[in-house]
Amino acid sequence: MTLAAVAARYANALADVVTAAGSPVAPPRALEELRAFAAALAESRALREALATPAVPGSRKKAVVGRIAERLAISRITRNFLFVLVDHRRTVLVDEIVHALEVALDERLGFSRADIVSPAELTEPQRSALETQLARLTGKRIRPYFSIDPSLIGGVVARIGSTIYDGSVRGRLHSLERRLAAEA
Repeated sequence: MTLAAVAARYANALADVVTAAGSPVAPPRALEELRAFAAALAESRALREALATPAVPGSRKKAVVGRIAERLAISRITRNFLFVLVDHRRTVLVDEIVHALEVALDERLGFSRADIVSPAELTEPQRSALETQLARLTGKRIRPYFSIDPSLIGGVVARIGSTIYDGSVRGRLHSLERRLAAEA
């Protein structure tokens, strides 16, 4: 089983708990708590090594995770989830689990994830117009994730699932090149 599949299993388990009726933790809060823990883990090499090494007993790892959870005001459900990760030696997958949880929650809450790449930071009106256009194209509510790729000449590239909407200048030039080559 690939690491992405393992991360998806853990993320789906947490998503099941937080999206269940009567869950004391709202899905966005659980995601933010997991992101906060991932950020704390990313900031400390010593912490990452301590949680990854088999030389440190699980009880000590849980004590450290518990203290971090307390400082970050992490809910009991998310804290217990982190304890499960410690027990199964999966703390090294926290970043992948965060990503998989984003995808799982978006899917369960009726959103389509749109990874949107532009050559420069988009203004808020541009972001809103792009989100509206993608929602119209797909017929679904869109959860946009924006990133920057300076190698794009202009325009944007949006990926929703396995579909790519290439509105970049580079994409249009490649399309024109293919059409000209086909005509020759």
